[in-house]
Amino acid sequence: MAHQVTSKDIPINGEHLEEGKIATLKMICGGVGGIGLLASIIYLVTGSGEAHGSYAFSWLFAVFFVTTIVLGGCFWTFLHNLSNSGWGTSVRRLMENLGFVFPFMVVLFIPFLFPGVQQYLYEWMTAYRDVVGDSANAKEALLHDSDPHNHLLAVKTFYLNPGFWYARIAFYFIGLGFFIFLVRKFSIAQDTDDKPGTKNLFAARKHSSWSMIIFGVTLTFLALDFVMALDYSWFSTMFGVYVFAGSALNSMAVLILTGIFLQRMGYLKNVVTQEHYHIMGKLCFAFTVFWAYVSFSQFFLIWYANITEETRYFLLRNTENWNLLSLALVFMHFGLPFLALLRSDVKKSSKFMTIFCFYILFMHVLDVYHMIIPERGPSVGLIIDHHPQLWISGSWLGDILALVIAVCAFLFVYLRNLTSAALYPHRDPRILESANLHN
Repeated sequence: MAHQVTSKDIPINGEHLEEGKIATLKMICGGVGGIGLLASIIYLVTGSGEAHGSYAFSWLFAVFFVTTIVLGGCFWTFLHNLSNSGWGTSVRRLMENLGFVFPFMVVLFIPFLFPGVQQYLYEWMTAYRDVVGDSANAKEALLHDSDPHNHLLAVKTFYLNPGFWYARIAFYFIGLGFFIFLVRKFSIAQDTDDKPGTKNLFAARKHSSWSMIIFGVTLTFLALDFVMALDYSWFSTMFGVYVFAGSALNSMAVLILTGIFLQRMGYLKNVVTQEHYHIMGKLCFAFTVFWAYVSFSQFFLIWYANITEETRYFLLRNTENWNLLSLALVFMHFGLPFLALLRSDVKKSSKFMTIFCFYILFMHVLDVYHMIIPERGPSVGLIIDHHPQLWISGSWLGDILALVIAVCAFLFVYLRNLTSAALYPHRDPRILESANLHN
């Protein structure tokens, strides 16, 4: 029979991750992330040519991959508070620390604010600047332009215009950044409150209701503004939900890995058990199925409607060798995880879940790659025999470099968050309920 955890087993000041135990990793991530970020920003802002345009897509791929994971941390934090969940109290601080990386992500988005980068990624911005210029009526200017492709953009200028685009970016980071900071602040305040109780708990729950709305708007429209807008003629009403499914799934994988690694370092021993990993594994299974459902529904509805502006997305991703990646996602992102996560003993195994969570994250890399990189060839590549070059030779090196830099920058901030407060809310009234979880 498992040991019953009591208040005597919970340190009065909680458990704090010692800086020295992660100093080397943090220094490496900070060095690679900081130097790489600075070099990338300089290159993206000042460079030109095909290689420059190719790296702009690499940077978008890497930054968006990390952003989806961080947004998932925000989602799990707000959901935990809103649902008044007892089981997840032991791992709630990990969710908060993951979500609180989001405000710092603004630094990685700096290159996208410059026209020299936008010209490769967003065709609508180039058309808007070239055709509209100083015209007072953007819609009329685009409607009367000689390029018929701009006529479609004309009816979308209410949303696709640079001024509103910059305003939305500011809203995403200020709005959601503020709320994840506020909710985490209430949680940490409960750790040191002279009069422990439920005041901060109720405050976090209250603000999480507004926060969840801001989260939904931010994730959906950030995905539209940075990924769907790569081809402004394409649209899908399910794309935001599709990105959300991958975000929730892979952020949970990161939380599982964080818990396992902290326990191997001697932390969370009394408050996180196999039962927690079992539930978190079930959430991974649930969102694996949800991701498959949404991605198939998006494909099926577009295929069935057979509208030219919609089908282009899948036609491009099933041309030449891109179809191999499309098929791989069906069997490797859904099929294998679905079968592997069916067993309860597998979800309780820390060794298996460590390997499998890394596998899930790798599949998410391929999923985001599938969303973004096929657009690079038609936008940046050469036209050969009246056909756009769909794959730019050597571009994968920039993709890997950008991914390493973005992941290192993310890890540096995440590790910093982990050491800035107790690893779990030790004065939360439900901590013993969570520590003695059985399901």
